[in-house]
Formats: sequence, structure tokens, C-alpha cells
Amino acid sequence: MPAKAHGNATDDLSRVKIARWHRSALESASMHVAVVGATGNIGSRIVAELQRRGGHQITAIARHPKSSEQTPAVRWVAGDVTDPQPLSSVLRGHQAVISSIPYAPGYADKILSVVRASGVKRYIAVGGAGSLEIAPGKLLKDSGQIPAEWMPAVNEASALLTLLRQDKTLDWTFFSPAALIGPGPRTGKFRLGTDQLIVGPDGKSSISYDDYVIALVDELEKPQHLRRRFTIGY
Repeated sequence: MPAKAHGNATDDLSRVKIARWHRSALESASMHVAVVGATGNIGSRIVAELQRRGGHQITAIARHPKSSEQTPAVRWVAGDVTDPQPLSSVLRGHQAVISSIPYAPGYADKILSVVRASGVKRYIAVGGAGSLEIAPGKLLKDSGQIPAEWMPAVNEASALLTLLRQDKTLDWTFFSPAALIGPGPRTGKFRLGTDQLIVGPDGKSSISYDDYVIALVDELEKPQHLRRRFTIGY
């Protein structure tokens, strides 16, 4: 038994060292980052936050790119997850990919296939809240509180998380927002969690787009949740 215990401790130490190496390798003051879905409510704010922090080279990808807004730091490119080969070619050579795409049925497998084909290892997905626990063993998406018309997108986001948890090649992070995300102040004050929905003192689970994006770019620059999901709320 003592030998077995010692072996487990050694394995744990090795995993810690590997995790530290991954974080060190990914942390950078300046990164070449691709943002897929760069014109949406969250995607556009990710591009803005990356610009605000300075130093990053950004490829902003959308079906209808804002070509008139090309700058030395931001290159706008047309791309669509439903046309995977051209998109994977655009992503190739970046240090990280962030996807902020709508979760239409079938999109989870498509975006994951595109990222794998690109050869980029670091992948951050703007996820959904439906797969978060609201009680032990009970998910928000199974609570009956989500409108029926939202469920296809909710289930597709959950499907991406399931696929990522099975993946052995990517340095992925799946970032779930609070139950409610929308316009609001940029406060820089929020709480982070893992698999449980974060609820505030007022009984609401909410976050603004801008505060969500602060935490996402923090994770890009200094990874804390490699191959894990995390979440945010006030």
C-alpha cells in the first residue's frame, strides 16, 4: 500500500508540472488570436477587449466581415463554420482560437472539426449556461425554466462541452456565462466558478457582456482552466 500511495503522489506531481508548463507556454504579452463570430454581441466585444489591452494581433472572422474597419492590429476576414476547409485555413498559424458562434444544430461538431484541422491547440469556446448545475445532478437545461424555442441552441452548446471533455488533443476552455447575459456596465467585479450556476444575493444569475469578456481575455492571457469549463456571475 505505501508504494502505491507514493506512486499516486508522483503522478499528481507530474500532472501539476505539466499543467504549469502548459500555462507558461500559453501565457504571452502578445498573441496572434483568431476570433470566430467577431460581429456578434460577445464576439465584437472580445475583439474590442483584445484591442484595449494592446499588443495582440487579431484576426476577426465573420460571415460578413467589417472590411472597412481594418487596422494594423485587426484583420477582418470572411469565414463560416458551415464552410470548414476555408475557415480552418484562416485559423492555421494562430496561437489561439476563440469561437463566439450561434449554436445552431450541428455546429458543435463543425467548429471542433475546424479547430482540429487548423492545427491550433489553444481553443476557448463561448459556451452556454444550460449545462451548469443548479443542484447536485440537476442541470439548468433540465429545469423547465428555459423557453422551448431556446432549447436547440442550449442542447448544441452542451453537446460541444461533451465533445471537448472527450478530446485529448486541444488545450480547450469552455466558458459558460450566467443564466442571463446582456448589455450592462463594465465593472470588473464578478465571481468565477466551475460547474455550478452562480447566483447573486438577489437570487438572479446574471453578467454583462463586458464583464464576461474581461474574464474571457484574462483566461486567454493567463490560463487557469485548461481542459476545463468555468463560469461567471455577479
